[in-house]
Amino acid sequence: MNPPRTLIFGLNYPPETTGISPYTGAMAEGLTRQGHEVRAVVAHPHYPDWKITPGYGQWSHSERIQGVDVHRVRHFVPEQPSSLPRALSEATFGVRQVFVRWGQPSAIVAISPALISSVIVRARSLLSHRNTPFVVWVQDLYGIGMTEIGRGGGLSGRVIRGLERWLLRSATMVVVIHDRFADRVHADFGVALERIAVIRNWTHLAPLPVVDVAAVRASYGWGDDETVVVHTGNMGTKQGLHHVVDAGRLAHQRGERVRFVLVGNGAQRDELIELIAQEPTTTELLPPLDDAAFAAILQSADMLLVNELPGVAEMCVPSKLTSYFTSGRPVLAATDALGITAQEVHNADAGMIVAAGDPEALLDGAITLAADPAEGLRMGENGKRYKETVLNETFAIERFDSLLADLTAEAAVKTPV
Repeated sequence: MNPPRTLIFGLNYPPETTGISPYTGAMAEGLTRQGHEVRAVVAHPHYPDWKITPGYGQWSHSERIQGVDVHRVRHFVPEQPSSLPRALSEATFGVRQVFVRWGQPSAIVAISPALISSVIVRARSLLSHRNTPFVVWVQDLYGIGMTEIGRGGGLSGRVIRGLERWLLRSATMVVVIHDRFADRVHADFGVALERIAVIRNWTHLAPLPVVDVAAVRASYGWGDDETVVVHTGNMGTKQGLHHVVDAGRLAHQRGERVRFVLVGNGAQRDELIELIAQEPTTTELLPPLDDAAFAAILQSADMLLVNELPGVAEMCVPSKLTSYFTSGRPVLAATDALGITAQEVHNADAGMIVAAGDPEALLDGAITLAADPAEGLRMGENGKRYKETVLNETFAIERFDSLLADLTAEAAVKTPV
């Protein structure tokens, strides 16, 4: 038998190390190990800096990464990724994807985000590959996200929700990363439950090496008597990190030895730099780190922070949680108490929940969690156990492989000879 041919369309792909890129890359490579011929049509690496990585940027560029044929296309990358430039970026990417060679795939997988480019790809598939199973792998729900960050009203919000509804309802199968996503896709968009599959994300970090915690902390200038709270990943609107700057300002005013460390990049980074410069705060910024430094800083913090804007509850499952659980450190989550993030931390019994958008609650939560090291250790071990059982990469890839095999077999039966 000929091996299955899987065509993947996604905006982000390694060597990008944050966001959904590691999951797209790991899934593509995992399907290759399962015997698939995988081709990924993706953008040049540019996230979260919103600048194309040196060495990339050609109109088209092909390379082979871990057995996957990766075809990169140049698209518009905005310097300031606000709503309209970001929509234009996705649209230009979708147009580029439409005009590359698709071949004769057994199945097509489109990853959302990016929503607009996925819609364009789906429209093309209905014209040229109507009988090929089309899977949408949903990492974030756009319409809910716009509503939760206060941008869901008006024409743009209605257009986005309409596009998302059409994409999900037209797909052969919708894969989501959490049971709560499945409920919303069914209730909000009318997608039948039998056409929704839940495949959880996993940690993309290798087992963490043992590090000299004292040496790492000293290298960053962290005192032995300080409580260090580390946040990693994208610095965007939905993270609401200005509240963390305010918590650091409050710590300075109260004389509390609590340091907040924000690691990474994103659209709000420059704004955060300006906020930190205005008044004294114990909050500081670090640039994105390589894998070794990232693993070291996770294990050297006293706790790891998920911070979300008030109202953010259903739009996404923070990918940073999978890495946090690997580290063995407790999680401090400033989030909606009834949201997905809180549910995930509660399910893992791996941390403490405090109110989103409340700097005082955030600071007090850090102090309370640090005051009981034994409880923090227990939570950290629970997180590692949850990662090893529930958030398992091998199971996720095997589930995706099985799903694609079933869809391909069904399509073969339905397609006239």
